[in-house]
Amino acid sequence: MTYSNPLQTSSARDARFWDRVAPGYAKRPVADPAAYARKLEITQSHLRPEMEMLEFGCGTGTTALTHAAHVRHVLAFDVSAQMIAIAEDKAQAQGVENVTFVQNRIEDFEPPEGRYDAVLAMSILHLLKDPRAAVNKSFEMLTPGGTFHSSTVCLKTGMWWFWPIARLGKALGLLPHVLFLGPHDLERMVREAGFEIETSWQPGKKIAIFIVARKPG
Repeated sequence: MTYSNPLQTSSARDARFWDRVAPGYAKRPVADPAAYARKLEITQSHLRPEMEMLEFGCGTGTTALTHAAHVRHVLAFDVSAQMIAIAEDKAQAQGVENVTFVQNRIEDFEPPEGRYDAVLAMSILHLLKDPRAAVNKSFEMLTPGGTFHSSTVCLKTGMWWFWPIARLGKALGLLPHVLFLGPHDLERMVREAGFEIETSWQPGKKIAIFIVARKPG
């Protein structure tokens, strides 16, 4: 008898969801352009031309492509093949050649320790089964002094009413896995991984918290 891995089964289901919504997601405008621009500015203040950067959960690649001009190379991956296909089309259209897009997920990624100077996790931690493991892995794959950048929707404090909808949507296959995290949950997770938080910014209670944390060294 063959038994399926529940994590892999759930991940495949989530990948199908993101494949299905990818075209519409790519066309959707940024909800808060000013906040997004500020996050880009803060991140780019930490980047240097010789750096290697990684982004997991990259979606259609907008953020990775925006930062590409500020580093030597970006490796960006997402669980959705359709998201990656759109990201590759964007890179070709923009003439960006120092970003490598691949289909993968942080749970399966096996990087060399101390490989990257910056790791990005934008709008992804609340969609993972084990965000703590992803943060810990980010710490391990960073060089000493490297930075971790994350933007995470705080559903626990801003959208608690969405919890029954999320559970029903997941059960029906209409929504992906979603965690209800708060800003203090995320800050604690980052600190317990060994990081020193340099920036923790949340424009409002119903808006994502943006964290920049440094690996000591």
